Amino acid sequence: MSDSNPFSFAPLSDEQIRQYLRDNGSPEHIVRSGRAGLIERWQTFVQEVESGYHFGLEDYRNDLDLRGIIEHTGLAADPAVVAADEKLRPLLQPAANRIWESSAGEPFWDFGYPKRSGRDLQRDLKREGLWSD
Repeated sequence: MSDSNPFSFAPLSDEQIRQYLRDNGSPEHIVRSGRAGLIERWQTFVQEVESGYHFGLEDYRNDLDLRGIIEHTGLAADPAVVAADEKLRPLLQPAANRIWESSAGEPFWDFGYPKRSGRDLQRDLKREGLWSD
């Protein structure tokens, strides 16, 4: 798995981010929050993983999509995102198979799941053959 993204580029402006979110069907509260909201939501997700992720696989994949949006909009180099990623990496159980395809390449977050997974996520991962005992 590669940690670098050959498709990374300069971050979009706040208005470009809002337009991207709008064009891709994001809820209005997400569109309004723009750049700051994306970063804040990623930080919140990492905190949820740290304390124990209590949602199912669909929610987990939605959270991974959030990180894909951050990558696509050029926000991956933001210091807050870099710090959240560094915090997240050791909290994930590496998976042999990709959990989700949130972004181009092979980003680390698509190849792992929370070590402290709740019952719902464990059940869903086992059902899809993604859980490692």
